[in-house]
Amino acid sequence: MQQQRYDVVIVGGGVAGLSGALALARARRSVLVIDAGEPRNAPASHVHNYLGRESTPPGELLAIGRGEAAGYGAEIVEGRVASAEKLPGQGFRVVTEDGRSVEARRLLVTTGLVDELPPVPGLAARWGREVLHCPYCHGHEVADRPIGVLATGPLAVHQALMWRQWSDDVTLFLHTGPEPTEEEYEQLAARGVAVVDGEVTGLEVADDRFTGVTLASGRVVPREALVVQARFTARSGVLESLGLRPVVQEMGGVVIGSYIPTDPTGATEVPGVWAAGNVTRLTEQVIGAAAAGLMAAGAVNGDLITEDTRLAVAARRG
Repeated sequence: MQQQRYDVVIVGGGVAGLSGALALARARRSVLVIDAGEPRNAPASHVHNYLGRESTPPGELLAIGRGEAAGYGAEIVEGRVASAEKLPGQGFRVVTEDGRSVEARRLLVTTGLVDELPPVPGLAARWGREVLHCPYCHGHEVADRPIGVLATGPLAVHQALMWRQWSDDVTLFLHTGPEPTEEEYEQLAARGVAVVDGEVTGLEVADDRFTGVTLASGRVVPREALVVQARFTARSGVLESLGLRPVVQEMGGVVIGSYIPTDPTGATEVPGVWAAGNVTRLTEQVIGAAAAGLMAAGAVNGDLITEDTRLAVAARRG
């Protein structure tokens, strides 16, 4: 953070932020990326559905991205941004938790989201390994294996029917979720999905592998993967410090999380501030987040070109 004023400061160095940094650096903009080092997919062993990078470990993908962005002049530093503020004239001040501050003409916030898991002992320790939520991210890796679905809300039946595409051994644990309707029971039966009553109180693990769930009754049901519905909560603190507020997102009438609204380019309601990735699109996968970072970067550069032109005209007129 040696330079005190940048064309663009990017808060968050995941794929959305690095994709934006790469495009902006190639556009010959001065770019600073401030990254707290907490990528959402860190627990996962590999990234999937990323064309050309299928099955790349998440850390490796980020290392490649950092190298590419830095190769074009982007500066990338570790740090956690505490807040941002609009300056009286043009631009913004970004302040890190350790008290450092820099100024930027534009901001791109790519801070992602937090997966809030159901309060079942042992769940968090297996998250991203055998405890999963997205069949397109992990379904192929657990195909044809015994899969459990933990019901905590009315979307559980939908989840069970989705995961049935990857395995014919799927069990829906009703846990704290609602009783399925007669129509849903018929659908589950038609697809061969077993339904188990009772609350899940823990996970069975042997040799560092998930092997099943324990019910309140003491019964253990063998499983090799467990699907949960996490609540997706945007890491929106930096954007909130600028006056933006997260809104809830629903799916099938059920709240699944909160996000910061933007237009299709990532522009927020605060002029000069863009957001991209999971902080604004909760269900975006890695390749989509990278695309969103690129889209936002193009819009940011275009906005800066407009300002550069206006300033040049004013200077020419004297």
